[in-house]
Amino acid sequence: METVINKTNVMSGAVVTLASYILGPYWFLFGIFLALNVIDYATGYIKAKFYNKNESSAVGAKGIVKKVMYWLIILMAFLISIAFKQIGSMFGMDLGFVVFLGYLTLATYIVNETRSIIENAYEMNMKVPEWLIKGLDIVESKIDIEAENKMEKK
Repeated sequence: METVINKTNVMSGAVVTLASYILGPYWFLFGIFLALNVIDYATGYIKAKFYNKNESSAVGAKGIVKKVMYWLIILMAFLISIAFKQIGSMFGMDLGFVVFLGYLTLATYIVNETRSIIENAYEMNMKVPEWLIKGLDIVESKIDIEAENKMEKK
């Protein structure tokens, strides 16, 4: 049993180290987004199969493609940030602030996935706290305002 625990600790440590190296200090945000992707897909599947009785492999495949596209857009936002930062350094300009593009994109999609999970729960006749829905609206508004402010400052 101790061997299993030791192997699990080594593997989880390796995963966290690799994620930190590749994704940076906020790697866990990507993990949260991935978890929300899985939860959203699962709740959508349950809703379609057991509540709406309209399960479709085409709709499921479309959902998977949509989630892959979210990841590609996030990747693109971070790549653009890196490119602009490097271009700025070529001209002696500090464009380090553009890293916010990637994180704001990620934050927007985290809110979007959370809303989708809540929507699935609501359609399965589950009571969803009103404060959670309003809180997500506020967070989304603040993300949009912050993005606009950053763009106007630079």
